[in-house]
Amino acid sequence: MTPPRSSVAELFDEMAATYDDLEPWYRHLYTVLHAVLQAEIGSPPAAGGRALDAGCGTGFQTRLLADRVWRAHGTDISAGLLAIARERIPGVDLTSATVEALPYRDGVFDVVVCCGSALSFVDAPARALAELGRVLRPGGRLFLEAEHRPSLDLAWALVSGLTRNALGYDIPLRQAWHALAARTSVRVPYPGYGLLNLFTTRDLRDMLKAGGLVTRREWGVHSITNVLPSTLLHRTRLPRPLAAVYRALRRLDTALAPTPPARALANSLVILAERV
Repeated sequence: MTPPRSSVAELFDEMAATYDDLEPWYRHLYTVLHAVLQAEIGSPPAAGGRALDAGCGTGFQTRLLADRVWRAHGTDISAGLLAIARERIPGVDLTSATVEALPYRDGVFDVVVCCGSALSFVDAPARALAELGRVLRPGGRLFLEAEHRPSLDLAWALVSGLTRNALGYDIPLRQAWHALAARTSVRVPYPGYGLLNLFTTRDLRDMLKAGGLVTRREWGVHSITNVLPSTLLHRTRLPRPLAAVYRALRRLDTALAPTPPARALANSLVILAERV
């Protein structure tokens, strides 16, 4: 009997055809993310270096790794996204799998990348991070991007709850307040994406440590840009005045990404960790 498809796989299968049509929110995230990834990971120090893109989607990071002459592999739970990735980067080993159960032996990768908020969609994030650590060799590096809590965007979700959903967050007032005030990681709904895990920095560090990983560097993305509600930026095109404001905010957000204030308020936390 074929096991039922997960709701997350169904969600991304449905959006596969438009997945690469990046909204302004994601264009900024991936611009910063890929610049940091190339600066920190670069090319393999020796021929044959192996890299995994866990939760690869249509292959944004997988292709970047392959272009840097890594022996790139990718996994995702969405058949629709993997089909596009196979067309985009033929010859790369792409496999259907969850991040919580990777189909690889211990210590086979020099680098693991897990971006696109993949960790926010898993049911067992601690198990997922343990798996990412398991498949890394000692001294191997993990490049992780995850949805962060707290952030200014949660304050906008609270405003939306106070104003009868005027900003379109679709989060009840009580739930928005809990998400903003909680001291630990939370799970909240976001329009079009279902429930998302939002992680505190402490919880991420603790889960990484439990998985045999030590945090080396951190960046915050979408901190200053969060002075605009994210729901305004999840659309195909911005009106000209808003687009001009957003361009200025993006430049400032990029410049401040490595700083403690940006990391504290960021919507997305980027972590470079090392397998010990």
